[in-house]
Amino acid sequence: MNNSNGTAHHFPARVYYEDTDHSGVVYHANYLKFFERAREDIIGVKQLSSMWHQHKIGFAVYKITIGYHDGAVFGDLLDIKTTWKKEGDYRVVFFHEAWRPDAEKPAVTCTLELVCLGPNKKLMSIPDLDFLMGADT
Repeated sequence: MNNSNGTAHHFPARVYYEDTDHSGVVYHANYLKFFERAREDIIGVKQLSSMWHQHKIGFAVYKITIGYHDGAVFGDLLDIKTTWKKEGDYRVVFFHEAWRPDAEKPAVTCTLELVCLGPNKKLMSIPDLDFLMGADT
């Protein structure tokens, strides 16, 4: 599970009023929602559902590192740029960047590590999911 060719996945995320705080800037936790939607778009909702319901394979967040550089605002159409790589037997790491229109640097950067869990909610080796990653892109 690796996009070793360096090709990033791009996902558009519109900033709505509900995403912002009282000053019109995106509330910090809402970037995690944008990043989650981008990951779902990469794998595909049907595949994620099948992974759990048919194969009892799931993923849980292990670690998040996030940096806020330039807040997005109400009305922005963000480009969520995502790359990923497999780390060891149990983990996959996603690298997210939220880009504002015409920006020279990302508004937010995030490194998010997921671990693979089996039906008993214990760590399991990530199966060969290469066919899932990027299947709908």
